[in-house]
Amino acid sequence: MLDGVLEGDGDALVSKPGKIEEGGSGTLTFLANPKYEHFAYTTPAAVLLAPTDFQPSKPIAAAALIRVANVYDAMRKLLEKYAAALKPGGGGVATGASVHDTAKVGLEVSIGNFTVVEEGAQVGDGTVLHPQVFIGKQVEVGKNCIFFPGVKVFDDCKIGDNCILHANVVVGSDGFGFVPQPDGSYLKLPQLGNVVIENNVEIGANSTIDRATMGSTIIRQGVKLDNLIMVAHNVEIGENTVVAAQAGFAGSSKIGKNCRIGGQTGFVGHISVADGTQVQAQSGVAAPVNEPGTALYGSPALPYSDYLRSYAVFKKLPSLYQKINKLEKKLRTANDHS
Repeated sequence: MLDGVLEGDGDALVSKPGKIEEGGSGTLTFLANPKYEHFAYTTPAAVLLAPTDFQPSKPIAAAALIRVANVYDAMRKLLEKYAAALKPGGGGVATGASVHDTAKVGLEVSIGNFTVVEEGAQVGDGTVLHPQVFIGKQVEVGKNCIFFPGVKVFDDCKIGDNCILHANVVVGSDGFGFVPQPDGSYLKLPQLGNVVIENNVEIGANSTIDRATMGSTIIRQGVKLDNLIMVAHNVEIGENTVVAAQAGFAGSSKIGKNCRIGGQTGFVGHISVADGTQVQAQSGVAAPVNEPGTALYGSPALPYSDYLRSYAVFKKLPSLYQKINKLEKKLRTANDHS
């Protein structure tokens, strides 16, 4: 399965994955970071995955060692197999679920208690809807998706294949649109668009994706969003972009593909961000980013290297201010004497 090289006991039995520092009987664990190497000589795990070029300085404690070219990817494959084994099998609709007569439910779909699938909705083959999920009218959900408890997908939204939505994700809530009135009040601008989520997207717990005012809010294929992320109306996030927790995207911002965005980052509305942009955590992006592969830091965000050079200066501003004051006093004294 891993194209690995086995050293040690080929009959070692594995029952679960585990951390190298904890191990345990029947555990499969891995060594990818050299700073954890000392655990390789003490872990009671059944199997240890290690890099092809790993040269142990002591006997390995695990019953078997498997050498692989890419340890992280090998663990990904194994954990994927393990997770698939834990997935509810065979499908079926729980007695406490409510599925409208006009809804179309594919083969081997699992629908948990207190889940609601509304009129005209479609749910693809092999999808798992955990308890307390809401699927609105005319929603389309693709194949082999997993929606954890509390997920809400409102009317007319579309979700592709192999998507994972974690607990309490909300897709298709109203965008933040209000029109100011002469008396200082605000009237709601109806939000008539939808949300389109393409294939292989994962969205973390308690994240919200607002529907478009008109048209669609779009999450392109392969996007990975962490927990507690806010995506406003008419935003587009490009394929294979990854976003860490608590980031926010204001309305109509367009994020390129293959971007990497740190936690608590904010984007103003109506800007475009080029492909491959990297944004350090807690940065604020307040202007368009036109150059692909740009790295940004700060609020408002600056080019990464410029920010670091600036930070080296402005953290010393108090002492620099004192030095300037002393120099000014010396100059005044020198002028008075002259």
